[in-house]
Amino acid sequence: MIDGLIKSFIAIFVVMDALGNIAIFSALNSKFSSKQKIGNIKRAVLIASLVLLIFLFLGNYLLKYFGISIYSFKIAGGIVLMIIGLQIVLGLKFVKRPEMHELAIVPMATPLITGPGVITTVLILVGVYGYWVTLIASIINLLLTYIILRYSEPLLKLIGKQGADVVSRITGLIIVAIAVEFIRQGFFSI
Repeated sequence: MIDGLIKSFIAIFVVMDALGNIAIFSALNSKFSSKQKIGNIKRAVLIASLVLLIFLFLGNYLLKYFGISIYSFKIAGGIVLMIIGLQIVLGLKFVKRPEMHELAIVPMATPLITGPGVITTVLILVGVYGYWVTLIASIINLLLTYIILRYSEPLLKLIGKQGADVVSRITGLIIVAIAVEFIRQGFFSI
């Protein structure tokens, strides 16, 4: 169980990419007071938690309803993760600037905290390690994401924008490697 928890935690942490999102969150919240920034981060993490929990518990039922095997989902999810990872490695961002009142929902909660990559990863982890391990790993990651984003300004000053970019690109490379593994597992399981 501990091995599965560690692997699940790492997979979700890497795909959630809280460290890589520090600069984005900082830029999105740059016009707000410190109190408003903290409020936006709290709302974003709460909404992201709700989205993640819904997919954690209902995602496999949705797959069954649509007649999609977990193996096909691994391949599709691997492709999505591959695209996300390559975007990060290559420094591409496909996030449009939202209205101020939507900021905590889009893009902060989703897709930046709980996006397609996290949803795919969680569904696959549920199939491999079960609900409890994946739930615990998810909760730890959401709490850690809140802490990282809550203290992102001092952390950004500490590692700098270039440091955040390096961390983000390394994270992107790890996401690509996870994607390749998902695709490989999906193909060999069919």
